[in-house]
Amino acid sequence: MSLDRFDRAILQALQIDGRIANSQLAERVNLSESACLRRVRALEESGLIEGYTARINQQRAGCPVNVFVNITLDRQDEVDLRKFEEAVRKIPEVMECYLMTGDYDYVVRVVVADTADFERLHSKYLTRLPGVARVHSSFALRTVQKSKELPIR
Repeated sequence: MSLDRFDRAILQALQIDGRIANSQLAERVNLSESACLRRVRALEESGLIEGYTARINQQRAGCPVNVFVNITLDRQDEVDLRKFEEAVRKIPEVMECYLMTGDYDYVVRVVVADTADFERLHSKYLTRLPGVARVHSSFALRTVQKSKELPIR
């Protein structure tokens, strides 16, 4: 989908405030309300806008600790990767999971309450995922930058 300046402005504004009223959005991007709504719907239908969510404060939700887990599988064939990915999607503490190049097969970001909570997650879930050979974990000490907005080009 080719984006013009109005589409980019709409996407930028919606990333900042997904609950903005169409009338305010139209005014902000300098379009009529009907034209703005048509463009938003087209962006949704194209799949560029996947949905709308509320951002929850990680600390206040009781899971302030981020742990980055590097996982190596026994084998990397299609069946093993699929089984691992299906299983990892079922763990609520997993916020992100990426298939990687390099030393590890996957990098997983999990959120936990504390080290005891991570120990539970590690022994009950992470080491029992299908095909796991090795797990290497790193605790984040502080979040320096965590953008919620994609650069719109």
